[in-house]
Amino acid sequence: MRLTVDQHAEVRRRANRLCEYCGWPDWFSPDPFAIDHIYPASRGGSDGLENRAYCCGGCNGAKYDCIEAPDPTTGQPAPLFHPRQDSWEDHFTWNADQTEMIGITPTGRATIARLRLNREEVVRLRRVLPLLPRPTDSGG
Repeated sequence: MRLTVDQHAEVRRRANRLCEYCGWPDWFSPDPFAIDHIYPASRGGSDGLENRAYCCGGCNGAKYDCIEAPDPTTGQPAPLFHPRQDSWEDHFTWNADQTEMIGITPTGRATIARLRLNREEVVRLRRVLPLLPRPTDSGG
């Protein structure tokens, strides 16, 4: 199902213009964000807004159609973070300078590993992001 302009705007607004996986702001991205199926349509996921997440190209490409990944600590499969059902604070925290995400549960660790949430380029950009003003939203 293709989203209407209003539905796309609603998902974007609900996410506060941030990637719902890595927290990256769309206003500081050179590439357009995607509206991702959290539980992929190829695995029977719905097209409803409750199964949609606003995400950057890096997270969208890394997640692909996965719903679980190995926990790097235990090697056991763990479900990936689900932005509609899971609380970020239950699964993640930040390092001291808030440049790297830390997984505090199997889901958090598996999501960080699978989506490469601490990829070098994102960590570098997280260092400068607090220094930049957030642009005023033009509504798009």
